[in-house]
Amino acid sequence: MKQAASITIANGRIVTTEGVREGPLRMDEGIITDAEGDSGETIDARGKLVVPGIVDLGVFAIDKPAFHFGGITRAALMPDQSPPLDLPSRVSYISKSGKPDFWVHPLAAATRGLEGREIAEFALMREAGAKGIATGRKWISDSGTMLRLLQYAAMLEMPVIAHAEDSALVGEAVATAGEYATRRGLPSAPAQAEAIAIARDLALADMAGAHVHFRQVTTRAGLAMIRTAKAAGQSVTAGVTPAHFMLSDLATAEFRTFARLSPPLRSEDDRQAVREAIADGTIDVIASGHDPRGPEDKRLPFSDAEPGMAGAETLLAMVLSLVRDGLIDLPRAFDLLALNPARVLGVNAGALKAGFEADVALVDPEKPWIIQSAKMAATAGNTPFDGQPTQGRVLALWKGGVAIEL
Repeated sequence: MKQAASITIANGRIVTTEGVREGPLRMDEGIITDAEGDSGETIDARGKLVVPGIVDLGVFAIDKPAFHFGGITRAALMPDQSPPLDLPSRVSYISKSGKPDFWVHPLAAATRGLEGREIAEFALMREAGAKGIATGRKWISDSGTMLRLLQYAAMLEMPVIAHAEDSALVGEAVATAGEYATRRGLPSAPAQAEAIAIARDLALADMAGAHVHFRQVTTRAGLAMIRTAKAAGQSVTAGVTPAHFMLSDLATAEFRTFARLSPPLRSEDDRQAVREAIADGTIDVIASGHDPRGPEDKRLPFSDAEPGMAGAETLLAMVLSLVRDGLIDLPRAFDLLALNPARVLGVNAGALKAGFEADVALVDPEKPWIIQSAKMAATAGNTPFDGQPTQGRVLALWKGGVAIEL
């Protein structure tokens, strides 16, 4: 699918990394260009936002209608598939699966079968299309295995996307230890399980000279470690999903399994720490963590339900709420949603700059709507934001300069 004719989006508020400017944006042959011209199609943005297509780093399923609804044009798929993405043939198949109107960037399984023991063949999977290496839903407890895979990743210049929870402390826990977990009798683990995992992986990544991206950092202690490592010049980035800056463990009060997540929801102090980290630059990426779960996984007692949420459709609206709250500005919002995740993956996207791929969305940041799990485009609507009024909708979307039907 190639762009047939030049497209100019006129009268828009263009969100760039440097700021918001008014004027036209031109797409030609699938690329954003500075060239001026009268040929091709002109679209009147009517003062709405023109933003880069979102790059969603670390999803567990690909639901194209849901991603298109949310303005997502690329997603990095976690290796936790059936079968796991631990062979070049599987990576190659996945890397082609979304085209032509969506780009899937596979993340190679860090270990064979995601069992945490024997490292996989990253070089061959990189040739097959893998854009990074991921430990999956679990922490690799064997420090020797983790060091070897980090050394291999550094040699290949591939980022390692790590899950940060000490598995020996977490066990079968479904909640964060504290008042709410105790009152409800839920199996729980201390929040310090995250900081302990981050401390070890930072030390090993430093030894290996590897870039490590912690997919979700959700506690004040864990964020402090990321802050210190960055100040020391270590190659580390950190992400989070909207649930952990919008909700605390109070959301588990009614045992609603849509709030059963991994890592679990944290205390209110940790939630505020995440918001502070978004504001001060400690957090680099906000991703959806898209993990749709049907009734067979969610319509169970809280302790038996599978973790995960359908996040693709609500990601943009939740991040725009941070802008309305004055926590961040629009350029920072789309650095978190697009530019920074694109940089981690090493893809030429995520910003409205000449020479970048023309993945573009037209957004009305004020358009009100109500999140309804029953009406979501995802294969399952397991969102902890069900019933919540929000603002911000995608009006139009282009992938490589080609319009996508929403």
